[in-house]
Amino acid sequence: MNTQGIVVQPDEGLVTLSKTTPGRFYALKLLGGATGDSIMLFEETVPAGTKSTLHLHHDSDEIAYVLSGEVTFLIGEEVTVGGPGACAFMPRGVPHAWKSTGAETGKVLFFYTPAKAGGLIEEQHRTGRSFAAMGEAELADTLRRHGWELLGSSPL
Repeated sequence: MNTQGIVVQPDEGLVTLSKTTPGRFYALKLLGGATGDSIMLFEETVPAGTKSTLHLHHDSDEIAYVLSGEVTFLIGEEVTVGGPGACAFMPRGVPHAWKSTGAETGKVLFFYTPAKAGGLIEEQHRTGRSFAAMGEAELADTLRRHGWELLGSSPL
């Protein structure tokens, strides 16, 4: 890492708008390459009803910190609801999913450490390609390179 530190202001970061969910967007704040692959962090705006797939990461732990709204987390077999200030730790190798279950749009900070799993989010920003836009072979290669495994649709 060639930097002594990084400060990203509130209106800074690389923004990606969802093509499938109106009002959903990501602001990439700390990129893996800029942190020596130590951490990747992004802030996601999640309208009510927005949800992830059921998935796991082979090489990275994931942390979600709820800034606003209400988010329901499935980690392993446990379901927990969290509001502002709730922090969820999703260890590598453990299936997990989340859903914005509040009445209002929420905001969540997502961290990956090490940054490998976050590389998938960075790549989607660079290429503009969502999972739905990828063919089966391209999707499998992308997931493998970033240590992700999709297990199905969210049960939440």
